[in-house]
Amino acid sequence: YGWDTAGLAADPTTFAAYREAELIHARWAMLGTLGCLTPEFLAKYGGGISFSGDSAVWFKAGAAIFSEGGINYLGEPQLVHAQSILAILACQVLLMGAVEAYRAAESGPLGEGLDKLHPGEAFDPLGLADDPDTFAELEVKEIKNG
Repeated sequence: YGWDTAGLAADPTTFAAYREAELIHARWAMLGTLGCLTPEFLAKYGGGISFSGDSAVWFKAGAAIFSEGGINYLGEPQLVHAQSILAILACQVLLMGAVEAYRAAESGPLGEGLDKLHPGEAFDPLGLADDPDTFAELEVKEIKNG
């Protein structure tokens, strides 16, 4: 789809691996963007949801864990009260590792033999992949813009 002066796509197997990695990283980045914007939106329009200090601002939220009180997610210590960066790191590694292992296994409670990159079925609640032509167009758009 583009310019490849380094010849990274010369080998089809390597190209497929690079494409898979690019799609997965783009999807995690989109989730990260949502994670940055949601606290700010909730702090401004959430109707009573409060954050300690200005920790709703995404670039200051990480520093709040090093403050004396730690982080109370959504202003409620009963939900998640984080005071250890190592505990958060361990939780992230376990949760993201479980999701990636589930994706790579191509099997699980939602079905067997699903495509690793575009599983469809329960992962397509809007039915965007029902029409093959539209699905092919969306795949190209995702790799170009992801």
